Order: sequence, then C-alpha cells, then structure tokens
Amino acid sequence: MSPLRRFALWVLGYHLAVALWGALVRATGSGAGCGAHWPLCNGTVLPRSPAIETLIEFIHRAMSGGAVLLVAALIVFTFRARPRGHQGRKAAAAAGVFVVLEALVGAALVLFGWVAKDASAGRGGAMVVHLLNTFLLFGSIALTSALVDNPGPITLRGRAPLAAALGLGLATLLVAGATGAVAALGDTLYPAASLAEGIAKDLGDQPPFLLRLRLVHPFASLAAALVSVVIARAVLKARDPRLKGLALTLLVFVGLQLLAGALDLALLAPVPLQLVHLGLADLTWIALVLLSAAALSGAPAQEEEQRGRAAAPA
Repeated sequence: MSPLRRFALWVLGYHLAVALWGALVRATGSGAGCGAHWPLCNGTVLPRSPAIETLIEFIHRAMSGGAVLLVAALIVFTFRARPRGHQGRKAAAAAGVFVVLEALVGAALVLFGWVAKDASAGRGGAMVVHLLNTFLLFGSIALTSALVDNPGPITLRGRAPLAAALGLGLATLLVAGATGAVAALGDTLYPAASLAEGIAKDLGDQPPFLLRLRLVHPFASLAAALVSVVIARAVLKARDPRLKGLALTLLVFVGLQLLAGALDLALLAPVPLQLVHLGLADLTWIALVLLSAAALSGAPAQEEEQRGRAAAPA
C-alpha cells in the first residue's frame, strides 16, 4: 500500500468521525448551540464558557474545518503523484466538490434555522441532501484510495450487466440512507415512550410528514440489504480473492446493519445506538463502493482469459 493510499484511507476515517459527531449534534438537539451565526459561534471565533450544546456544535464545526483541509491536501498530493487523466485525480477532485457542498449544506442548516426542534419540510429536505452528499463524499474519497494504486482504470466495456447490478445496489443504498436521515430526524423530534406508541404515531390519522416518511425506511433498508446480498453472493463466485474479501466484508456490514436497525427500533433509538446504526450504514456504502471499483477495474474477464490462453505454451 502506497503512502498516498494510506493517507486517503486516513482522510476517509476522519470524515467518518465527523459524520458521527454531526449525528450527535442532531440527536442531542445541539445544532443551535452556536446560535444563528456561521462560521462564527455566537458571534465569536472561540466561545467563552460554552454550554454543553455550544461545545458539541463548536467541536463539530472545528472537525468540519479540518475535513476541508484534509481533502484539499488529498487533492494536492494526488495531483502531484499521479499523471494527467488518471482516475485517482478525478475521484479526488470530486471529493473536493462534495466537501465544499457539505460545508454549504451545514451552513444552510444553521442560517435557515433548520436545527434543534425545527420540524419544517425545509429541514427534512436539507437532511436528505446532507446525507446523500455525505455518501457521495465518502464514495469519492474511497474511490481515490482504491484508484491511486490501481494499475487498471475502471471500465464498463464488456461489463454492462455487472455495472447495472452494482449501480442498482448503490442506488438502493442511497435511498435507504436518505430515508434513514428522515427517520432519525423523526426519532429526535417525536420521541415515543414505547414501540407501540411510536407505531401508533406513525399510523395516526394525520401524523407529521416526518413520521409518515419514517415508515418508508425499514422497507428501503430491507430492499437495499437484499440487493447487496445478491451482489455479494454473485461476486463470491469469482476467482479473485480480493473480490471475495470485499464481498464478505459487505455481507458482514449488511448483517450488522440490519441487526442495529432492529435494535434501534426496539429500543426507541437511544443516541449511542443511532451513532452505531449510522456508522454501519456508512461502512456498508463504502464497502459496496470499493467492491464496485475492484470489480470494474482492469480488463474484462473475457480479455483476461484470452490473454491467458495466448500466453499458454502450445
């Protein structure tokens, strides 16, 4: 593993920590900890004698600033180490775009007051955009780590069915993640004393739109899990041990994610379990991105077999 790839993986791990801390901000209602100010916190660079909500929000902003700097460093290092047109450069540049969008969405949440106990449609939509952009940011950084040491670029030639299946898997995970963002926000804004009470709220005559949308998440998650399992089982039939390892990793994360989701529902979404649930969702997405990159890299299987036969002694 090259130092550049190791750095890209380190950047990815840091962004995972930022995302989990951001979930803590939402779950604890600390989004208004710095008031309606951005990028300043309550009008100052460093808050004095901050309340716990202010401290939680300020730490998240500081971590987010570090995330932007790390992606900038990743872009510089990748562009210096890899030639023009290299796909690793393109993935790093995409990460730069998504990290800027991430900062802008975070700023919008604060400046429009979509924090704390706000239950507006605007906040719901912003949370969906935030989650989708986060997934795309993670995917870009993960692709950078995969491509900087990859001898062959990602190609779809001769792999249309495989690419379609992987695209479907990625799309279903995006839908599951988006609905999960809405479900998590609903859990924060409309806590229930029991599972029965929560279901009754969701199925009421005129439930808030966040609760109505929360019902979609379990079905979206099951669909995404099913597609991911089918993809992983198909890849396990390949001869490449690297692909098998990635497929097994994906299966493990899918299983843990389903377990965490069931516990999250049964235990009424305690904050620590919400963070575990989100972390596993992020890791499942990253695992499928890396599996897709590995499966679509290099020459198609037919070409490899032809080369093998050509190189074999007569």
